Amino acid sequence: MMKVSWDTLDAASWDAHHAHAAAALQQDWAYGACMKALGVGVLRAYVTQDGAPVALAQFIIRRFLGELACVALCSVGPVWLQALSGADKAAVYKALKRSIPLKNLRLVAITPDEPQGPELGLSRLRRVMTGHSTVVLDITLSMADLRAQLDKRWRHRLGGAEASALTTHRVGTNAGQYRWLLEAEMQQREQRGLHGLPVQFFDLYVPSRKQPSQTILTMRADVGRDRVAGMMFLIHGEAATYQVGWTSDVGRDLHAHNLILWRGIEALRERGVRRLDLGGVNTTRSAGIARFKMSTGGQVLTCAGTFI
Repeated sequence: MMKVSWDTLDAASWDAHHAHAAAALQQDWAYGACMKALGVGVLRAYVTQDGAPVALAQFIIRRFLGELACVALCSVGPVWLQALSGADKAAVYKALKRSIPLKNLRLVAITPDEPQGPELGLSRLRRVMTGHSTVVLDITLSMADLRAQLDKRWRHRLGGAEASALTTHRVGTNAGQYRWLLEAEMQQREQRGLHGLPVQFFDLYVPSRKQPSQTILTMRADVGRDRVAGMMFLIHGEAATYQVGWTSDVGRDLHAHNLILWRGIEALRERGVRRLDLGGVNTTRSAGIARFKMSTGGQVLTCAGTFI
């Protein structure tokens, strides 16, 4: 029997389950807390079957027409806490949709963190959007094994960057130390017509844990006294997401991103991270970025889509 408890699990218990599953940023307790602080509704479900935990599901709530209608989105989730059959997953989805504590008109949408397949459990729901693709790296492998799985050209560029005039630094967790990278990111978004998390989110997320080093890692590459590239990773339990990247023309010529991603992987491993999500890949709109991520040797994961 499936039982759904809404907003009953405490943060420490949620974090423990989430970390064990190396689950997505969007299902992190701190992510939901930041969304709440930004004025967005959040609901958290804890699902058990015959008393045993089977899933977590964090929903972001968007309201329309005042309080008359709302959309509840479980993005890159639920988090499965044990292996389930397609039939059991279908029962979880049914229980979530039936029990969600929202009144009036509502639309419940789910974007599972898994590819289309016979054990997805969503055959009775309607897919309304195709899924995004991302590249996921298992960084529990040794650095030697990770280097061996790099594409030959990627590995050659990394070697060149290591032998160049580039120096790399782990940037501190105070806002003033990484603000320059977020400002560069905002400029890129405006120039390319892209969207993403607001700057205010980062200011809330970074101090959301007692040790900010367990929440964010920012890497910088310099030539002399000049910054030429930067990367920011958000850490969520035993997983991390590559969130922000910027490079100058000099950094691009020296393949600075190859070097700081590699050094970033080393730093994330030290912090107990097992799974690194390199972010979305779009071979049509951003072919160069997609090749960069795919050439790391990570798994290309195309999620099943959005279902209602």
